[in-house]
Order: sequence, then structure tokens, then C-alpha cells
Amino acid sequence: MRFCNIASGSSGNCTYVGDDNTHLIVDAGISGKRIEAGLNDLELTTSDVAGVLITHEHTDHIGGLSILARKYGIPVFATGGTIEAIRKIPKFESIPDHLFHPIIPEKKFSLGDFDILPVPVSHDAAEPVAYRIENNGKKAAIVTDLGTYDSRIVEYMKGCNILMLEANHDVRMLEVGPYPYKLKKRILGEKGHLSNDLCGRLLTELITNKLQQVILGHLSKDNNLEELAYETVRLEVTMADDNYRWGEFPVSIARRDMRTECIAV
Repeated sequence: MRFCNIASGSSGNCTYVGDDNTHLIVDAGISGKRIEAGLNDLELTTSDVAGVLITHEHTDHIGGLSILARKYGIPVFATGGTIEAIRKIPKFESIPDHLFHPIIPEKKFSLGDFDILPVPVSHDAAEPVAYRIENNGKKAAIVTDLGTYDSRIVEYMKGCNILMLEANHDVRMLEVGPYPYKLKKRILGEKGHLSNDLCGRLLTELITNKLQQVILGHLSKDNNLEELAYETVRLEVTMADDNYRWGEFPVSIARRDMRTECIAV
């Protein structure tokens, strides 16, 4: 299994997961041109993509979906609620109905060489999910855009080899920053985004000896810093009462303007 984040943040999200035979992308929140460039860096083209998995209908996750689906005929997999929400947005009405494939939260489905489990998350969208993607006994998870987490997320995502977790904001930076009160309240709420602290606490519950890579994603441009996210998560793991220690697995940051290194497990 290969894993590479092409872009992550409020300006757009897209992640590649694949092997020698099947190539998938999770979310298409950047332009088709940027997605193509990211795939070209991996010696692939958009025509190689077997399917697009959509987490939810917010623009930073579907902004490039229309042209991607129409131009290349790529199947789109999303929950029924997410598909319905997408279809209500005028610019997406031109996507042919047959390209949409409804999936059911907590029900595994297969796409090429991969088994995929959509996991419900708490976010202010129609029917949002995170994804656990499995191939030949290896597992990767993309868990972003959630205001809180529960035992169900821990149960499904524990034991992954690759974890991409949301570290959206530093609470203090958000509180004293320029955002309107209503937006601050939304981000801090249970249907908002995970703070650095909550990301670290979630990670402490997901660490096992199978973990090979952690990627911190969806960092806010205005309410976070890469160094702050890293150090806050590190502190949570360091303070945790378990047998795992910081440094036993690599931790990297997903950026909005450049792809991560391709990770193979």
C-alpha cells in the first residue's frame, strides 16, 4: 500500500492511496490540474484513478470533483446524505447519476484491491465519514473534519499502520484570533474541528506496535502553526500513561501547498 497526501487544509484536501493495481483518491477539494500534477509526481495520471472517496460535501473536499468526474468518468463513492447534499449544489448537477455510488457508514465495501470502511464522524455536514482503507493486511486511516471523537472511532481506527489525523487549531490562537465569534464557536464545537490537544489525545488511544507513520492534517492557516501542532501532540503522547513513546514512529505535517512524501507499508 502507498499513501500520499496531495493537499490538506481549509483551502483544499486530496489524498492518494494505492498499490500496483488500484489507485484511489480521498476527497477532491483542489483543482483538477493540481490533482493531476500530484498524481504525475507519483508517475500516475488521473485516468488511472479507480474511484474518488468523498468524506463530506464542504467545498474544500469537493471543489474539483465535478470536472474530475465528468472529464474522466471516475466513480464517486460517498454516503447517501453526502451525495444528496452534493447534488443540490448547482455546479455539481452536471455529474452523471451513474457515477455516484452510495455507501453505508460502518459497512465495509471493496474497490479493486482495497477494502474500505466508512466511519461516521461528528461534523457539521450531511452525513460525514472518515475512512479506513485496508490492503493485504495493512491499514491506513484518514480522520479529519470532526469536532470530537468517540469509542467507535477508536475501535475502528486502532491498529492502523498509517494514521492521518486532524490537528486543526490551537485553542488559544483561535480564541484570541480575528475570526467572528459565531465561527469560533462552530470550530470549537462538537461538530467542528479537532484541536491540537484533542488530536494528541486521540493519537494516544490509537497507538499500537503496528503504527508506522502519523500525519497531522487539516491545519488552520490562521489558528495554528506546524511547530505548535507537532509539539502539542508530542506532549500529549509523552504524558500518556502507556508503553509507547514519542519517536517510536515518524510524525509529519500535511501541507496545503505541497504533497507529502509517499509512504509505503
